[in-house]
Amino acid sequence: MGIKLYYTTVTASREVKSQQAEVMRILDSKSIQYELIDISVGGAVRDEMRNKSGNPTAIPPQIFNEDQYCGNYEMFSEAVEADTVKQFLKIA
Repeated sequence: MGIKLYYTTVTASREVKSQQAEVMRILDSKSIQYELIDISVGGAVRDEMRNKSGNPTAIPPQIFNEDQYCGNYEMFSEAVEADTVKQFLKIA
């Protein structure tokens, strides 16, 4: 599967929870399939997300197309506003 959404099931942050939910809702509404990768299963998964995004302090949600970094919530939100989600996700 192409689109990978790094998220967490364990967070006290309402902001992170709402951002993750919004990304999933928008992807679902556009019928874009994606794979959920839960970073709370272990530090190695969190480290992988941070390494692949090039940001040592990255927090979910982080979005990738395979191993190609697309962006974080703010970047995704801007793409939604500009109606450029497919370009943002690097899908034809």
